[in-house]
Amino acid sequence: MKDNPDLVARRQQYIQRQIALDKGDVNVRFHGQKPEGHGPVNRHGMPQLPVGQHEVKNWPVLDLGMMPEIDRKRWTLEVTGLVENPFTLDWDGFMALPQAEDVSDFHCVTTWSRYDNHWGGVRFKTIAELAVPLPSAHHVSCTGYDVLPGSRIPYTTNLPLARAVEDDVLLVHTWEGRPLPAEHGGPCRMITPKLYAWKGTKWIRKIEFLAEDRKGFWEIRGYSNSAEPWFNDRYSTPDE
Repeated sequence: MKDNPDLVARRQQYIQRQIALDKGDVNVRFHGQKPEGHGPVNRHGMPQLPVGQHEVKNWPVLDLGMMPEIDRKRWTLEVTGLVENPFTLDWDGFMALPQAEDVSDFHCVTTWSRYDNHWGGVRFKTIAELAVPLPSAHHVSCTGYDVLPGSRIPYTTNLPLARAVEDDVLLVHTWEGRPLPAEHGGPCRMITPKLYAWKGTKWIRKIEFLAEDRKGFWEIRGYSNSAEPWFNDRYSTPDE
């Protein structure tokens, strides 16, 4: 993916905007509230177990009722929307990007949490830096290969750009040293360790940068738009 000098300059400008993003400004309705939970302080400075959660040792499977079979040879990731440099990656192109390893917890809105998952993949912010979002891009919509059974409605979810570019948000292909299992979104899914896990699209195929927020599959069906585990933020409120 060869860049022209002008695009490189605009990418550097975007990276400076990304660094300046104030993560604390994203969910203003929780300002001044104390995070709730139990246990020692985790790597994010929060109680390890968020309010209303219980720890599990296994990794339960939840989906829309269907599991797409996506061969790596035909997997692609489209990156589009309000960006200077839209592109589509095949598997080899994705694996050629800078790779990252991280350890993080996984919090499902159905009240279970799994600690200390070892992940391998590509940081979302690496994708963003390649795409170079325009100054007007403040939100992200992600789409999976899965659809609601009996329909053509795909799985989607939404994030503020400021949350998507946090260091622990990854597009992962490896879990515990092995290829990500298909039932958990393999060959590639997104993870959002500081938010409930439905914000991390399984079987991800598209990332779109947007000016305005666009609610996803579960968000339009009554789940919270912000999905903050330490504030028991599971369901939508009248102001959403």
